[in-house]
Amino acid sequence: MLHKIVFASIATSFVLTAPSLAQVALQPKAGAPLVGLSKSERARFLQGQIDYQTPWGNATGLGPVMNKSNCASCHSNPLGGWGSIATTRFGGEDKGEYYPMEELGGSLLQILSISDSCREFLPPEATVVATRMTNASMAYGLIEAIPDAAIAANEDANDTNGDGISGRVHWVLPLESSPSSPLRAGRFGWKSQVATVLSFSGDATRNELGVTNALIPTEVAPNGDMALLASCDTVADPEDVPNAQGSTFVDRVTDFQRFLAEPPQTPKSGMTGETVFNAIGCNKCHVAQWTTANLPSLESAIRNKAIRPYSDFLLHDMGLLGDGVQDGDANEPEMRTPTLWNLRTRDPMLHDGSASGGTFASRVTTAIEAHGPLGEGAASAAAFAALSEVQKEQLIAFLDSLGRVEFDFDGNGDADGHDLSTLTSFKGAAVSPDNPGAIGDFDQDGVIGESDFNAMLAALARDGIDVTADCDNDGTVDAREIWNGAPDTNFDVIPDNCVACLGDLNGDGTVNAADLTNLLNAWGTGSIDLNGDGLTNAADLSAILNAWGPCD
Repeated sequence: MLHKIVFASIATSFVLTAPSLAQVALQPKAGAPLVGLSKSERARFLQGQIDYQTPWGNATGLGPVMNKSNCASCHSNPLGGWGSIATTRFGGEDKGEYYPMEELGGSLLQILSISDSCREFLPPEATVVATRMTNASMAYGLIEAIPDAAIAANEDANDTNGDGISGRVHWVLPLESSPSSPLRAGRFGWKSQVATVLSFSGDATRNELGVTNALIPTEVAPNGDMALLASCDTVADPEDVPNAQGSTFVDRVTDFQRFLAEPPQTPKSGMTGETVFNAIGCNKCHVAQWTTANLPSLESAIRNKAIRPYSDFLLHDMGLLGDGVQDGDANEPEMRTPTLWNLRTRDPMLHDGSASGGTFASRVTTAIEAHGPLGEGAASAAAFAALSEVQKEQLIAFLDSLGRVEFDFDGNGDADGHDLSTLTSFKGAAVSPDNPGAIGDFDQDGVIGESDFNAMLAALARDGIDVTADCDNDGTVDAREIWNGAPDTNFDVIPDNCVACLGDLNGDGTVNAADLTNLLNAWGTGSIDLNGDGLTNAADLSAILNAWGPCD
């Protein structure tokens, strides 16, 4: 039986205060702001987050050719991360070498335009056409803060140790730098062709949105046709101008990306699958841990932080897995090692999206197998093929931990009633890092206990559940009663033995029009679930109608 929600003040048995929740250091979700931002930095993050999702219009400078009208259309999983939108690169060959056909609008094809007459098309002369999925590094500010020298220390361009890995730095000049400035180690983009977040923002604003800015003040001419550009472009350049506070769009979306947090990893360390990962050589390119620079010029939330992105940010010859495009000093078969943090949400995988759909395990398997038979990933692909099924499962389980939120047993990205019930089922149990219960072993002491429950409360509160609710006014909050064994068969974090009145959603003692309105407002969300199927749908509507009238 399901029950009405009654919110009451907490008595004496268990008082949960805001400071106690704040003291639990949960890992931020992917897409959340960095921990430790100042008030002004967080405000900049939030303003940039708004701009990131706000479409540009024709009157303000969109286009005339572009791929989307806002950043979030492509970088959507999570906001600021990767996505399923593909772009097209094209070019030709000159004496066996790639050239970008800039005179015909290359190498990036913009597939949209402000009018049909301004539209760009794939030139028939193009002999190289490559698909690139939306790329992202997440936690851009942390990645940018890795010292150039640290990245260069992993370089072995001539494979001097004979391990078949010959990664090299892609040295580039940031857009914001003067021509006489020193080159920086690239780290963003499929070819490591970008070194700073500001360059990343300026480049994408102009090339993907068609919005000129201080870093790139000239328009893309559709297929290189300057006369067509003159008739299509009606907004003065640069189109991205400072607002009343003196910041440009590029500045604001740079703030948002720089202040993105490192995605979570749960369990945080120690899974057998990572040992397998290292044993077959994946860690030679997917380097787990880095430390950001300890520079006074960096924000405290970014300075001197240990991070685990699983990339060396170097260029590697990937053989048939290359995209055939030259970008700056990066050659046709060379690709940057992508970061693996937040991998569990990535669909599709690989630069061309060829590992897509199906299960996480099937996507990962396809992506690893694509590293062979040629190129620097071939040995690892072969070693993966030779693993036992148990070892493959261990490796995939480890990769599935990259991006998992703490206590998210059901894998839906939130801590909820299902997860509380699962945690309770492991109460007092010893769990190893490879055991499913390890997702709830917050303190990593090998046992699911009281400190893990307290952290679970913080996770539930973060995800919108009222963990101070005490439906029967007995002084013990509902979540603790469930932890202590009270049944919660519909996983609403309200014990089943609370005041019974199916459908009385507002607690007024009657199932009436007010409850029906609440149900209809929640339709399709699952937030009101009267039959325990995880959805707010016709079955719940039927339950409301059948219970219509005063509660018994």
